[in-house]
Amino acid sequence: MSEVVKCGLYADGQLDRELNVDELEDFECAEGNFVWVGIHEPTPELLRKVQKVFHLHDLAVEDALRAHQRPKIEEYGQSLFIVVRTARWNEQNKKVEYGETDMFVGSNYFVTVRHGPSAPYAEVRARAESVPHLLRKGPSYALYAVLDFMVDNYFPVFDQLEGTVEDLEDRLFRDDPNPRFTRRVYQVRRELGRFKRVVTPLLEVLARQTRADLKLVSDDIRPYFRDVYDHLVRINESLEQLRETVHSALEASLALISVKQNETMQMLAAWAAILAIPTVVAGVYGMNVDWLPGAHFLGGSPPIVGATLVACGLLYWRFKKSGWL
Repeated sequence: MSEVVKCGLYADGQLDRELNVDELEDFECAEGNFVWVGIHEPTPELLRKVQKVFHLHDLAVEDALRAHQRPKIEEYGQSLFIVVRTARWNEQNKKVEYGETDMFVGSNYFVTVRHGPSAPYAEVRARAESVPHLLRKGPSYALYAVLDFMVDNYFPVFDQLEGTVEDLEDRLFRDDPNPRFTRRVYQVRRELGRFKRVVTPLLEVLARQTRADLKLVSDDIRPYFRDVYDHLVRINESLEQLRETVHSALEASLALISVKQNETMQMLAAWAAILAIPTVVAGVYGMNVDWLPGAHFLGGSPPIVGATLVACGLLYWRFKKSGWL
């Protein structure tokens, strides 16, 4: 269901009053004030109305409508369009849920458009409103507050994935290797890759906001963006280490399965060699050839059977000593 979650006018770093989207059409924002609009799953009609109010670029609005974009930052004249992928851990389903938030930033407005599962930004607003001396910096601080909240939500996801990888490491040499375990390792590796595709492109988005070429970002707020950037770098580097660990676990699992198969083949080959002796003896004496030793001698069978057992025993001892049995 599409809805405007909240639309508020902020003056001097404090919430002056809440507005209806329809009021924005004839609303003029005084210098130093800005409007913060939060939208969830918008209809085309609603987003076009917001576009008309804030003069948003057609390409940016089209991307916000279609969603499923790669994290990016684009500058359209006097406005910024930022796409960020959200991630949160669903404890009930034991999996990572991904969503998307598109943000429009101007000199007197900040618009967030949420798609898919993601935490609401009511907490972000409350946190920003508690520091009016920073919120009076304008939309750039609201942008920082949302990005900081998103990156903070990455940490629980990373912690869960890290715990899963550690569990795989424990099981690798504790349990017998099997295709089911290998399949699980591959699934975790794929999930890590998906999460990395969410995190890594955001590094460039945050890096641009720490540079002075973006005029819409206040110089006083840039250190805050650098702090978020540092957190994201830490997640990205740790994520890369996890991927290497899982890759090594996958290779080790495949190697252990190969070793186990070789051991099985060695055991089968050893028993085949042992059983070949009585098979050959029985086959030869079963032809009733006259010149075979003991073929017509009534007491010839026990020595032949004994010799066969001795030969089988010697082979068994040899294979046991070499580790094939």
